[in-house]
Amino acid sequence: MKTWAICLNTFRETVRDKVFILLVVFALIMIIASRIFGFLSIGQELKIVEDVGLASISVFSLLVAVFVGTTLVHKEIDKRTVYTIVSKPIHRYQFVIGKYAGLNLTILVNMVVMGLFFYLLVRLMHGTWSSGFDMAIALIYVEVMVVTGLALLFSTFASPTLSAIFTFLVYIAGHLSNDMMFFGARSQNIFVNIITTGLYYILPNLSRFNVKNEVVHGLPIPPNFYVYSILYGLLYCIMLVIVSSFIFERKNLK
Repeated sequence: MKTWAICLNTFRETVRDKVFILLVVFALIMIIASRIFGFLSIGQELKIVEDVGLASISVFSLLVAVFVGTTLVHKEIDKRTVYTIVSKPIHRYQFVIGKYAGLNLTILVNMVVMGLFFYLLVRLMHGTWSSGFDMAIALIYVEVMVVTGLALLFSTFASPTLSAIFTFLVYIAGHLSNDMMFFGARSQNIFVNIITTGLYYILPNLSRFNVKNEVVHGLPIPPNFYVYSILYGLLYCIMLVIVSSFIFERKNLK
C-alpha cells in the first residue's frame, strides 16, 4: 500500500508537470501532421502516416521517460520532501519502486492517448488496423520502461543533466549493440572483442523492441519474438530497479 501511494502521488505530480503536457501536445501534433506528410508521397500516404505515427509515439514517450525520469529522485531531494518520506515507516526501496511505477503509469496513459489518435488516423484513411500495430506499441512501451529504469538509476547518484546525458548515451549504445558485437567479432584485436562482447551483454539490447519498419511494411515477425523481447525487457527493468534501490538505500541524504 505504501508503494502504491507513492506511485499514485508520482502519477498525479507528473501529469501536472508542464514538460509532460508539452510533450503530449507535441506528440499529438506530430501524429496529426503525419496525415499532411502523407500527401507528399503519392500512393504511399497510409504507410507514411503509419511510420510517422509509430515513430512519434516512440520518440515522445522516450522524451517523457528521460526528462521526467532523470528528475524523479533529485527533485525530491532538492525540495527536501524525501526527508519527510523516509522518516516515516517506509523502506527506501519502496520509495524507488513507487517512483518508477508512477512514471511508467504516466507514460502508459500518454501512450494510450497517442495510440487512440493514431488509430483514428489510420481508420480515417481507410487503413486496416492489424494486431502488429498493437504489438509494436507494446514493444515501444517495454523499451520506454527500460529507458525509465536507466533514467531512475542514474538519478540516484547524478544530477538531472548528467543523468539525461548518461541515459541518452546508453540509449544510443543500446540500439547499436548488435553492430558493436559484429564489429568486435570481425576485429583482429582480442581486447576490442572482449570489450564489445562485454558491452553487448551489459547494455540493454534496445534494437529488440524496434519492429516499426516490419509492421508498417507487413514483413513477417515470429510470434515468439514478441514473447522473448517482452520477457527480456521486463527482466532488465527488474534488474535496474534492484540496482537503483541498492544505491538509494546507501545514499547519504544529509
